[in-house]
Amino acid sequence: MPPRLVFTVTTDLNYDQRMQRICGSLAQAGYAVLLVGRQWPTSQPLQPQPYQQHRLRCWFARGKLFYLEFNLRLLLYLLSQRAAAWCAIDLDTALPVWLRARLGGQPFVYDAHELFTEVPEVVARPRVQRVWRVIEDFIVPRAALAYTVGPALACVFEQRHGRAFQVVRNISRLTENGPSPASLPAATPIILYQGALNAGRGLEQLLAAMPRVKGRLVICGEGDLSGALRAQAAGLGLVQSGQVEFRGFVLPTALRELTRQATVGVMLLENQGLSYYYSLANKFFDYLHAGIPQVTSDFPEYRALNEQFAVADLVPDLEPTTLAAALNRLLPGGDAGHYQQLAANCRRARLVLNWQQEQQHLRQLYAHLIPLTTPVP
Repeated sequence: MPPRLVFTVTTDLNYDQRMQRICGSLAQAGYAVLLVGRQWPTSQPLQPQPYQQHRLRCWFARGKLFYLEFNLRLLLYLLSQRAAAWCAIDLDTALPVWLRARLGGQPFVYDAHELFTEVPEVVARPRVQRVWRVIEDFIVPRAALAYTVGPALACVFEQRHGRAFQVVRNISRLTENGPSPASLPAATPIILYQGALNAGRGLEQLLAAMPRVKGRLVICGEGDLSGALRAQAAGLGLVQSGQVEFRGFVLPTALRELTRQATVGVMLLENQGLSYYYSLANKFFDYLHAGIPQVTSDFPEYRALNEQFAVADLVPDLEPTTLAAALNRLLPGGDAGHYQQLAANCRRARLVLNWQQEQQHLRQLYAHLIPLTTPVP
């Protein structure tokens, strides 16, 4: 039997593209993989994957009671499972996963999708932040393998904990149906936002900018601000006019097709904590792989990649006038030559920045930790 790896998240597995890539790559390499996540009342049936999936149903949806309930349910479930290694994604599943690994004498792995103690929702509550810092200080030194999504975050973890952190970037898979040579669409251009509707994502400022923008904004995702953002858009008359559309959760296959049809992507973050400031979000690569230029916050990781590949326009702030000017430059009636150059750069960059390249490092990390007897190329 191949060695078994168990991964845990608090997300709905149908929409977690990062974990789909990681678990799929390790399963294809020859491991038996189980991904455990969360089931919402509105969750759709699980999509077929080349690995096992299991979702836990909880009574509570958010807050302290949710974390307590989910962690207890997760521990009880993990006690019924066997694995060669146990991997927690972020701090919100780390304690039960570490305990299960300790009880079984197997390696514990920590995958930091973000700097959990520095996300805006935690930074805004100092007492909550102190609790998560205690958990981080306990968990990180006990991991046999630790990795995160970008070099900047890896440096922060290494400085905090004095241990090595590997980097596995959250990059899109290179597909055959990539972008065709770009031309500015004649129809109403689509500005696309994909991701969580949470604090610090620049969404309030983006909606405020839209009355000045010559395009239609499509928002894919849900989050803590879902209701407030819909109310703001309605108050500005953007929903009634059709200039802003909220699609809710969109399955990855449909989202990739929608991204290919878009004109411009947006990846806007506020500097509300080190996690966002040093982030390297998957949507940056999703837009790049679709061949569409993007408007992106001028933060270190995006600046470094853009200096190398020139696929985005970076904005120094999120003032509505700044965003409107940046978006209009990339929309019909703006700078067509600049748009075409960015789109061409996207098509070249995707051949270098893709999951097929990135997964090789991921497989090497796990092969060193848990060797395969018969590895699959």
